[in-house]
Amino acid sequence: MYFEQFYLTCLAHASYVLASEGVAAVVDPQRDVDLYLAEAQKNNFKIAHIIETHLHADFVSGHQELAARTGAQIHIGYPAGATFPHSPAKEGNEIRFGRCVLRFLETPGHTPEGLCILVTDLDRSPEPWAVLTGDTLFIGDVGRPDLSPQFTPPQLAAMLYDSLHAKLLKLPDSVEVYPAHGAGSLCGRNISSERRSTIGKERQFNFALRPMSRDDFVRMLTAEMPDRPEYFARDAELNRTGAIPLNDLAPLPALAPQEVIRRQAAGAAVLDTRPAAQFGAGHVPGSFHIALSGQYASWAARLIGLDQTIVLVAEDPERLQESRMRLARVGIENVVGYLKEGIQTWEQAGMKLGSVPQIPVHDLHQALQQDAAGLQIVDVRNLAEWNAGHIAQAMLKPLHQLRTSLGDLDPGRATFVHCKSGYRSSIGTSLLRRAGFRNVINVVGGFDAWHAQNLPEVSSTAPARAG
Repeated sequence: MYFEQFYLTCLAHASYVLASEGVAAVVDPQRDVDLYLAEAQKNNFKIAHIIETHLHADFVSGHQELAARTGAQIHIGYPAGATFPHSPAKEGNEIRFGRCVLRFLETPGHTPEGLCILVTDLDRSPEPWAVLTGDTLFIGDVGRPDLSPQFTPPQLAAMLYDSLHAKLLKLPDSVEVYPAHGAGSLCGRNISSERRSTIGKERQFNFALRPMSRDDFVRMLTAEMPDRPEYFARDAELNRTGAIPLNDLAPLPALAPQEVIRRQAAGAAVLDTRPAAQFGAGHVPGSFHIALSGQYASWAARLIGLDQTIVLVAEDPERLQESRMRLARVGIENVVGYLKEGIQTWEQAGMKLGSVPQIPVHDLHQALQQDAAGLQIVDVRNLAEWNAGHIAQAMLKPLHQLRTSLGDLDPGRATFVHCKSGYRSSIGTSLLRRAGFRNVINVVGGFDAWHAQNLPEVSSTAPARAG
C-alpha cells in the first residue's frame, strides 16, 4: 500500500494520498492540485476518490478541480450540505480499492460534518493501522469548536468530547494518528510541530484528552478561545460550493506607477511581499507589508480580507506568481495587477518612497535608557507569548487586533514595534504607518533577540530580569 503525507508549511496543512493496486484516494487536497496529479503519474495510479474530512475554513480546497481533472468521486460528510456532485459520507461507509479499506467515522465537534478515516492495509492486518483525524484530533490538541453558524461553541465542544471518547479513544493505542494540520494552524490553540502520533501517545500527552468530565471538557475548550478570523466563514462556504479552477484566474497585468497610484486612490490595497529590510528601505506609501514567508496568506486574509482589490509588489516574477498562488489558497482572488519591475520602477519615476527604520535590540535598549518616557513600544505577539516574557515598558497589541486598539497610542511619538523574531512586527509597522503614525521603527530579531542578549524582561510567572 502507498501512503504519503503532503505538508504545506505556509498553511500548516497536511493532505494525504493513499493507493493500492493502481487506484488512489486524496484526502483534504490543497487548492493547487498539480502535485497530486504528478504523484499519480509518477507512480502509475489513478485518482478515483477525493475525501474531505470537513468544510475547511482556513484554506480553499482543490477538491472540485481535482475531480474535474481526474473523474474522481468526492466524499464529504452529509451534514456539510455540499452543492457540488459528491457522495455523502456516513458512519461506517467504506471505500475499498486494491488491498486498502477506508472506513468513515462521523466525528462532529470541530464542525458538524467532521469525519475521521480509519485506514486498513489488508496486506498488513485486517485491523486499521492508522486514522486520518482531520481537524478532530491534532497532535497535542483538538479542533476549535466555534466554526458553525448552526451550533454554539459549547454545543460543538460537547459533540467533540463524544467523538473523541466514544470513537477515537476506543481505538488501540498502536493506531497511528495523521491530522490535517500542524503547528501554526489557526484551527487549534497549541498544535505540536510533530506530524504524526499514535492514539496511545495522544491519550498520554494531549492536554485535551486528560481524564475529565464532559462538562469540564466543554468549559476548558471554550474558555478564552482565540478570535475567529473573519475569512473562515467565507472559505468554508467556498468549499461547500467548490472553488473555480486556478487556471480560470485572469492573468495579472503589469501596472505603471501612475496606474498603481490611481488604483490605490480608488481603494485598492498595495501589498508589498518583499523581505522586511527591503520594505523598510523603501516602499509605496500606504502599502501593507506581508513578507512572502511564514503565514503570508493567512495574514493577508485576516488583515486585508477576501474582497479587497490588491496590487502586488514583489522582487521578481517567480515570487510574484508564488504570492498570487498563496493568496488563492486562502480564497483571495481579486488581485488586479502588480507594480511593473517592482520598486525600482517607482524610484525611477521619481515617486515618493515610504520607509521604516530597522534597528537591533541593543538600540532599543539604549533608547529606553536615554528617554523611556518619550517613546512607546508595541509588542504584536499573542497573549501566551507575552505572559512568558516581555519588555516591561511595552504595550501588548496582538497583530490581528492592532488596527482596532490604537486609542492609547500617540501617533506623534517614536513607536518601536517588535514581535517574536521580526516577521509580524514588520507587518505591524505597515499598519501603523497606514494609520498615520509618523515615526515607526521595526525591531529586528524581536523578543527572541532581546532574550538572547540577556536584556531586562518581565513575565507573568517570573520576577523581572535585570540587564
